[in-house]
Amino acid sequence: MPVSSLPPPTKRRKTAVQTTSIKFLEVQLTSAVADNGSLNPLADLLALAHSTSDAREMSKAIYSTYRVFVLIISRGMLVYGGHDATKLVRKWIWEKLDSFVDLLVGLLQDDEPVLRKSSLEILFSLLKHLSTSLTKSSPTAQPQLHLSHFKHIVHGLLICPPSPRSEGSNKNGFKTRLDVRESFVERWFGVYDDIRWCFLREATAVLSKYPPTEHPHLLDNLLSIMEKLTTFPTDPSELNEWWVEELGAKPPKHKSAKADIGEDEDAEPEDENDEDDWRKFFDEDTNAKDAKPKGVKGRSHTLTFHQSLHSLQAHRAVFTRAWLNFLPHLSSVSTSSDRALTTRALNIMHRGVLPHLTRPVLVMDWISACVDLGETIGLLALNALFTLMQNYNLQVQNFRDYPSFYTRLYAFLRRDVLHLKHRARFFRLTELFLSSTHLPATLLASFVKRLSRLSLHAPPAAIIMVIPFTYNILKRHPTLMVMIHRTEYGPSTDTDPFIDDETNPNATNALDSSLWELHSHIHHYDSAVSAMARIFAEAFTKPGYSMEDFFDHTYGTLIDTEVGRKIKKAPALAMELRKDIFPGSDATDEDAGVSGRDAVSELWVFA
Repeated sequence: MPVSSLPPPTKRRKTAVQTTSIKFLEVQLTSAVADNGSLNPLADLLALAHSTSDAREMSKAIYSTYRVFVLIISRGMLVYGGHDATKLVRKWIWEKLDSFVDLLVGLLQDDEPVLRKSSLEILFSLLKHLSTSLTKSSPTAQPQLHLSHFKHIVHGLLICPPSPRSEGSNKNGFKTRLDVRESFVERWFGVYDDIRWCFLREATAVLSKYPPTEHPHLLDNLLSIMEKLTTFPTDPSELNEWWVEELGAKPPKHKSAKADIGEDEDAEPEDENDEDDWRKFFDEDTNAKDAKPKGVKGRSHTLTFHQSLHSLQAHRAVFTRAWLNFLPHLSSVSTSSDRALTTRALNIMHRGVLPHLTRPVLVMDWISACVDLGETIGLLALNALFTLMQNYNLQVQNFRDYPSFYTRLYAFLRRDVLHLKHRARFFRLTELFLSSTHLPATLLASFVKRLSRLSLHAPPAAIIMVIPFTYNILKRHPTLMVMIHRTEYGPSTDTDPFIDDETNPNATNALDSSLWELHSHIHHYDSAVSAMARIFAEAFTKPGYSMEDFFDHTYGTLIDTEVGRKIKKAPALAMELRKDIFPGSDATDEDAGVSGRDAVSELWVFA
């Protein structure tokens, strides 16, 4: 007899009783709200929601409780005011609502995907209803967003408390669930301007309140959300999507005429204990080239909440503060997970962060510190540093502020640089940095020689980058041509005057050496490499190579090239099969091809 998939009869009876109770309590509460009756059954409904362990019953309970709270909010029962009895009832309802919200926040980490999705949707739906109710009850009729409720949502997304059905354990390790994060980013964070602005502000507060040392997954959770932001507005006209519809109304004009010239008598009074000090963080640079006259004008710290949501300057200010509070936590890269977060942050720095900061040069110190770390982090930091130089007024001539820039760049030339995934980006930037005709020949010779030495241990795809890279530098700087004409140094590091372990590129004696390493690639096993290496034996009549043509080479592309190559002359083949393909030097029967020892196996015998 097959085993039944249904729960045992006792459990089915218990489930049926719970379902009946949930429906009965919802009907009873709906009638009580309409008739201003007793709301005591609300405590029983919440108790059922907290106590049930069945996912289906939990789903029914949270939706029933949600519908009851929507009725309560729409009837204005949470609006401040009234006599003492009304205040006591309102306080009791708020306590039950907070308990329900805590339940929903915990369900964001539940093992059941349906409960996670439902909880997130209910939380944001409650945010809309609470905000609308708060706006209607506001004495100034100013559109509002219920920030205390939104803080619970941010807490659930970043701190990730365990699900009430998991009995206190968090199987996901306090990391935001993938489906929850993607749903939040795609449906709210990346779409609605009010949600994005408030999340960035509250995320900064969470970083200050919860030390990442005590919550190790906080930085990962926050970065996982911020790195997905690809819809940050670049023009005031793009501020046009609002989750709370009342916030979409055009705010009153800001009295910025006197504030902009330093007269603060018309500015709003500032509360020293107010958490919203993000408004004082940065003012837009009045000399910025991309300053737009449209949108809400005025200094960001004098705008109201509603005006801030319609101000591109305020959006950039809160974005800037979020990143400037986040990045210092990545400074102590003591573990592999910390280095991974730093790599992820730098990977989006040039395209997803710097363009939206109020003053991009504020991250210059952090990026410069990452350059010294080398490897992948250093390469990505170098790319971000170049973006600052090229687009954000950190001029190349300011290298007097970085007197060791080329020493730092030379430090990247280690054995692993030609094996990294981001080596193409490194070559692209290095070629640009070495393109100046005012650089000393000793410095350029060190770079060329060091790359030549590293090519001896590099994969074919990397050697194909090194050869045209070196050719272009020699073509641009004829003083270095002596390095390919000097023949007194053979393929040996013993007689080579180049000091391989010297960190100062001006003191390596590279100009007195030769590029015998590149010449040795003429005998490389890969035909593409050997063909490229022969260009140094020819006249330098080519105008120079476009490095972009060599950045996409991999083992796969090289193999495809060899497989698709047309064979002009058939290779020589052995007509007889030898018994020993690799005969030893002391072969006993040379005619039969039988050796007395296995030369290949002996290569793998270590003393």
